[in-house]
Amino acid sequence: MAESPLPRALRFLGPPIAAVYASVMARRNRGFDAGRGVVEIDRPVISVGNLTLGGTGKTPLVKKIVRELQVAGRRPAIAMRGYAAKAGLSDEAVEYAAACDGVPVVAQANRLEGLLDLFASSEGKEVDVVVLDDGFQHRRIARQLDIVLIDASKQPLRDRVFPAGTLREPLESLARADWAVVTHAESVRAAELAALIKQLSAIGGGIPIAIARHAWSSLRVIERGCERVEAVGWLRGKRVVAACGIGNPDAFLAGVRAAAGVSVREFVRPDHDPFSVATTGHLLNLAQSEAAAAVVVTAKDWAKLRRVRPEAWPCPVVVPELDLTFDQGWDSLQSAVLAVHVDPGE
Repeated sequence: MAESPLPRALRFLGPPIAAVYASVMARRNRGFDAGRGVVEIDRPVISVGNLTLGGTGKTPLVKKIVRELQVAGRRPAIAMRGYAAKAGLSDEAVEYAAACDGVPVVAQANRLEGLLDLFASSEGKEVDVVVLDDGFQHRRIARQLDIVLIDASKQPLRDRVFPAGTLREPLESLARADWAVVTHAESVRAAELAALIKQLSAIGGGIPIAIARHAWSSLRVIERGCERVEAVGWLRGKRVVAACGIGNPDAFLAGVRAAAGVSVREFVRPDHDPFSVATTGHLLNLAQSEAAAAVVVTAKDWAKLRRVRPEAWPCPVVVPELDLTFDQGWDSLQSAVLAVHVDPGE
């Protein structure tokens, strides 16, 4: 069972607070179900969200969907809440901007307002579909396709609503989604995965379910300001420091251990950690003292760490390119993605 995110000494407060939180969420959802506060925009919307706190694979799925739309000749935009950044875009927005060439990224708390501002611009007039990042609970914007991700590694059937557990909503909320994607299939046994899929389908009223696993496709290696692409095997046998500030570090760290195959020193920070000057200094010192052959970081964290002077790094920095590979369901989900539209009469 996923542990409560509360400090251990306060976890006894989790269940009563969770009951209040669940009640508030239920009342809020009833309002949205009735159409109160929901705004229709003049472009189709694809929402990608999740039911649990922390990383489930939203970012690689959003990137995959955006690329599919581009290949089909569509002109997507990405809308996300964004997290506070001292200057410029947030780390997720920077990652999207780098990975999705030419795709406008709206990153602000009021996503509706940001999208309307975008549509009023010359760039925004070309946009014909919106991909909403982390949109399952952001119900103010109506959507034509609602995709929710579920992390198999977090044993969702045994999880509880925040803050007693890591669920943002009860699993029964699956019933309002159009598709579910179970991620991190590589983290559970086949029999356990099959049982999970069967129960989630029942809970979601027969909702179609795709199964995906996280996999590294290649490595971006940054050395003295120059960048190159290497195969994942480049890390094999190297002594590395794995650094991250993400919601689900276990999967990333497991990937580093699997790729390097030898001693890995971990440098784990809280989700969305800004990697301050002091924190970055500790990381650089650790890499130096460990005589590391590489520092491995996530793409989100590299968006913040790239400000470090190239000569300050004692070794190359490695950013794995993370992809979702589907065991089942992608062809049908892809068809649903490419079919989104807004009826002329709406």
